Amino acid sequence: MRVVFMGTPDIAATCLKRILEDGFDVVGVYTQPDRPKGRGMKMVFSPVKELALAQNIPVFQPENFREDEAVQALADLKPDVCAVVAYGHILPQRVLDLPTLGCVNIHASLLPQYRGSAPYQWAVLDGQAFTGVSAQHMALKMDAGDVIDSISTPIGENETAGELLDCLAVLGAELLSNTLRRFESGRPEGMPQDEAQVTFAPMLDKAMCPIDWNKSAQQVHNHVRGLHPWPVATAVIAGTNFKIHSTVVVEGKGQPGEILGLTKTGLQIACGEGAVEIRSLQAEGGKRMAAPDYFRGHPLKD
Repeated sequence: MRVVFMGTPDIAATCLKRILEDGFDVVGVYTQPDRPKGRGMKMVFSPVKELALAQNIPVFQPENFREDEAVQALADLKPDVCAVVAYGHILPQRVLDLPTLGCVNIHASLLPQYRGSAPYQWAVLDGQAFTGVSAQHMALKMDAGDVIDSISTPIGENETAGELLDCLAVLGAELLSNTLRRFESGRPEGMPQDEAQVTFAPMLDKAMCPIDWNKSAQQVHNHVRGLHPWPVATAVIAGTNFKIHSTVVVEGKGQPGEILGLTKTGLQIACGEGAVEIRSLQAEGGKRMAAPDYFRGHPLKD
């Protein structure tokens, strides 16, 4: 079975690595074009491209599939199935129709929940206790295809979106490998999604960063976890701008945003209901530090 893999970030590289280890015949890899990154704005390969090149797999990086040449290059690979994981491009119908068995996508949520570009982040932001990964037959409408299979996992009470992604990458790799095995016997059946249960996970942006202390402690904690490692929650504390990297929910009462005290483990701040303790933070222009360490060097004024 000839597999073409399409993906870009680390979660996709984890999935590609797994199916290569499991012996699937990956005849080509598609990933987003190289982008400038960092202060020097140097061109950087995606994790998927780095892995594909190391395995001597042909790499293709079209800006899109609007041009006939890009579609023909894919057709020339004669794929039986396209495996798609966080590719970052919308596939037009003529691309979805190319593989003899179709296109399968691994999505980081339990569909039909959290369709969109930031599924696992919104699961944390919303305080969900569980999430997972889904394998779906791809359709022209985003994340709306029939679900072939899924794997669920609990979300820890202090787990960040980044930590959750590491877990989902491993589960997604397992799910993709198992699903491709099913494709070897022909196109597997899928279950149509219940449109009444659909929720969406729009892209994150920096406008979401400031913490609203009027919200409950649990909501503030979820906000910090869901925006980590990007774009990271922010707050102004004692006149200084901070990125807030980690918190825990604690007992406490006061006016929203009121500093309740500095403990051996963190800085406690009142919320609309309850309180949170900031465990680590980063002052503007500084480095990430444990909150007690930072405030020993920058004492809070009475």
